[in-house]
Amino acid sequence: MSEPQKLHPTVEEVLARIEARSADSRAAYLEMIRAHKPEKFARKQLTEGNQAHASAGCAVIDKMQLLGDAWPNIGIVTAYNDMLSAHAPFEHYPEIIRAAAREVGATAQVAGGVPAMCDGVTQGQAGMELSLFSRDVIALASAVSLSHDTFDAGLHLGVCDKIIPGLVIAALRFGWLPHVFVPAGPMPSGLPNPEKARVRQLFAEGKVGREELLKAESESYHSPGTCTFYGTANSNQMMMEVMGLHVPGAAFVNPGTPLRDALTKAATQRAAELTIKGEYTPAGEMIDARSFVNAIVGLMATGGSTNHALHIPAMAAAAGVQITLDDFNDLSAVTPLLCRIYPNGVADVNHFHAAGGMGFVVRELVDAGLMIGEARGVVGCIAGYSDEPYLEDGKVAWRPAPSESGDLDILRPASDPFSKDGGLRLMEGPLGRGVTKVSAVKPENRIVEAPARVFDSQEALKEAYKAGELTRDVVAVVRFQGPGANGMPELHSLSPVLGALQDGGHKVALVTDGRMSGASGKVPSAIHIGPEAANGGPLARVRDGDIIRVDCEHGQLELKVDPDEFAAREPVPFRPNQSHIGLGREMFGAFRAGSCNTEAGASLFDFLMPGAGV
Repeated sequence: MSEPQKLHPTVEEVLARIEARSADSRAAYLEMIRAHKPEKFARKQLTEGNQAHASAGCAVIDKMQLLGDAWPNIGIVTAYNDMLSAHAPFEHYPEIIRAAAREVGATAQVAGGVPAMCDGVTQGQAGMELSLFSRDVIALASAVSLSHDTFDAGLHLGVCDKIIPGLVIAALRFGWLPHVFVPAGPMPSGLPNPEKARVRQLFAEGKVGREELLKAESESYHSPGTCTFYGTANSNQMMMEVMGLHVPGAAFVNPGTPLRDALTKAATQRAAELTIKGEYTPAGEMIDARSFVNAIVGLMATGGSTNHALHIPAMAAAAGVQITLDDFNDLSAVTPLLCRIYPNGVADVNHFHAAGGMGFVVRELVDAGLMIGEARGVVGCIAGYSDEPYLEDGKVAWRPAPSESGDLDILRPASDPFSKDGGLRLMEGPLGRGVTKVSAVKPENRIVEAPARVFDSQEALKEAYKAGELTRDVVAVVRFQGPGANGMPELHSLSPVLGALQDGGHKVALVTDGRMSGASGKVPSAIHIGPEAANGGPLARVRDGDIIRVDCEHGQLELKVDPDEFAAREPVPFRPNQSHIGLGREMFGAFRAGSCNTEAGASLFDFLMPGAGV
């Protein structure tokens, strides 16, 4: 590895201002976790009755050690279920982990399970209204799992959209423990993602039937493992690498392979080494402002999910670190796009991994002074995450990642990127603040000025499309989609409709206080707009025919209406309806009422709210 350049001045400046604004909250957080610093194995503070309950169901070999005091105990928090492809591989992980722990003088127990819902199953369905809130449910379930306080380290088994952020939030609130994250890996490549998207759009246009659509979908999502496009799930795995919560190179190795099992074993044994018996490394000390700057830089360099404009601030808050959209915007402006992975290209994550993968990306960013190599991970400094794993005599070993990309159409060096910036930009103007992602939007489509057509639901937009009411230049405003209204579901099912209008030669853009998708695609959009309409935000005063200019090149969201007239309008009130009833949605009223604004992560937790402390 070459000598890293001096840290880029913008990265340095953003890091400095994050640390400055977070000084008090970070200090309070560190005081909290240091007060829990263990002096002995956690179970030794329990009563004899407590210990007996905690070990009663174990294998005899583990019970003997749990009732003794020579071996550390690792708590496993798992998102296993066998309905969802990404989490199905976790079924047998506890067996691998327990055996690997015993080899190094440790025990491991499943501390608890967390829900893992799939946006692919609920996309466009009522259940999607629970999706974002599932992140905070996962954090709460993880906290309950770890609250038995009999563990000396945590292993977290999760992959997908809300699962990883929820697990990270909980891990950081138990930040006096070391934590290692253990992925499952992507499914092997199936039907190419562009072909899948083509069939979806043909279906939206009524040119193919459900039989053709189901065939394409099933050929794309076909086996255990994570979906292969670069949405939120795979962006999660990238982040766990650059934040150092994985062992190096763990993200994109396929399930059911010897290397995958060897990486799981290595993660287990590293967790044991990080306890007070060895190199005590509490996660709350290891993860700091540098970690979150690296997460944002990695997101920009790889063209990752817009959902992380919500998740990174929420995760950071759990560690007393305050992140704003301005931080995303400024880091995106100086971070080159190194990857073209669908929907920003035709390749999938398996192709990316084969071309050089995460090791190549980390080395390029560290050497360019864009990623902070001195930030810490579970196996040392992040600069060392430029190594990739391989099998040597049946055991995992690491070697430097390729010095050159295996395919310049997928992966490029920082000196010759696909674009000079990361493509995620702050959008602001009289309609509020939000984000846009332009890495998959052609330059000629990035600026749209057209009359608004206002919808209060995604279903209403689809009906208008079917009725032929949108065959013109249009800025579709979909409001009452924020966390306080309906839980902020993804609106990805609108992509085929809006894409068809754009392909028909019309200028089309989307403006919404909701989410779009980790796979936000070719239609320009301004999403996560806050304050949300349900709380009286400006979108509640937009009317059909208002001229809106969506300028994704310059981050401007303009309204061509007289400001005095606009201010004088009565906002359309949000009227909860029967959509809050059924599929358990009525149980989440407290989440809708208690969620913070989207720029702070749309979280139920108030770690950084005024007067709340951490």
